[in-house]
Amino acid sequence: MRVLVIGSGGREHALAWKIAQSPLLTKLFIAPGNGGTGSVAENIVMDITDHKAVTDFCKLMAIDFVVVGPDAQVVAGLGDDVRAAGFTCFCPSKAAGQLEGSKGFTKALCDEMGIPTAAYGRFDNEAAALAYLYAHGAPIVIKADGLAAGKGVTVAMSVEEAEEAIIDCFSGTFGAAGAEVVIEEFMEGEEVSLFVLCDGENILPLTTAQDHKRAFDGDTGPNTGGMGAYSPAPVMTREIYEQTLTRVIEPTVRGLAARGTPYQGVLYAGLMLTADGPKLVEYNARFGDPETQVMVMRLQSDLLQLLLWTATGDLKGRTVAWKDQFALTVILATRGYPGPYANGSEIKGAEGLDNSEVQVFHAGTRREGARLLGYGGRVLNVTALGADVQEAQNRAYDAVDKIDWPQGFCRRDIGWREIARNGV
Repeated sequence: MRVLVIGSGGREHALAWKIAQSPLLTKLFIAPGNGGTGSVAENIVMDITDHKAVTDFCKLMAIDFVVVGPDAQVVAGLGDDVRAAGFTCFCPSKAAGQLEGSKGFTKALCDEMGIPTAAYGRFDNEAAALAYLYAHGAPIVIKADGLAAGKGVTVAMSVEEAEEAIIDCFSGTFGAAGAEVVIEEFMEGEEVSLFVLCDGENILPLTTAQDHKRAFDGDTGPNTGGMGAYSPAPVMTREIYEQTLTRVIEPTVRGLAARGTPYQGVLYAGLMLTADGPKLVEYNARFGDPETQVMVMRLQSDLLQLLLWTATGDLKGRTVAWKDQFALTVILATRGYPGPYANGSEIKGAEGLDNSEVQVFHAGTRREGARLLGYGGRVLNVTALGADVQEAQNRAYDAVDKIDWPQGFCRRDIGWREIARNGV
């Protein structure tokens, strides 16, 4: 099978790394890829926002299957255009992808299907949003309605912080993504993520993970696209897991199917574990980043086969197998991220660290001859397996400490919640 993966981040490197292990695969391409993906696939220089360029390449290279990674391409309807050109594609439809593309869309679906989530208001002008804020006070959560690279959410602990976030959205900080704003009640609890595959009707649960959104140790600093993650997340007990499937995932799938826009792809539910049970924080219509990196390290099943079953409506009765280990990933980011940062600094020592227990997935890297350079905010994902979170953490940071990159930084406490629960 000839496969094309779309994307250039750590998520796509991890997907390509696992797909490359499938006996179904004959040739793997990735567009555009990055400085690390060339070790598992052929990098293709391509503008992935040009859907005709993608489908033309598929025709030229006789591609059998396309796997779309990034949220922007999901929301832009790349999957629809690839399928219309006659190719099998793992990607939700543009209509179903609104689960991620519009927070207001998802809130309306929650209202319709009785899915537990935070109380909210949705606004298309600054004055009304501010009036809602003043009526409800803080703490409160301000969200740009559309895609904002993981940076469009402010958990405001004061009215002044919330005011600033609302004004930022409507002043164009997030472009069109901030043209509408969703304001939510602040939910008390611990966040966790659940991933499932859905073929439009059937659901195959995958696994859980816990991300670390804040830039700095102790969950301080601004929100980012994610500074690290571990999987599984034991805080998601069997009881909570069953509640989430029954109250959140299944009604979502039913609701979208009833609208004539069935969901076919991976569904990523961000959840808050509250005193009243799990509540939906938000949906993502693609694999998580950095959660994918820890998931593929633990996955025993053939990922390519799982994605193909999903895309062809063949998930009924399928199962998935996992290693009985934890995985943890640490993000190395360029200093300044998630604010302004400089590109082009050299990274040394990242090669040769991969083994059966450690993998370095590239995100924002480029190669210039023998030199590896950082080009992006989140640059490397150092990922390790262990018998528990502590062992996985130790292995990941041992590898991090072998990388020589003065212009980079990372959090040093990834996995802290689970380690603290274990009394270490």
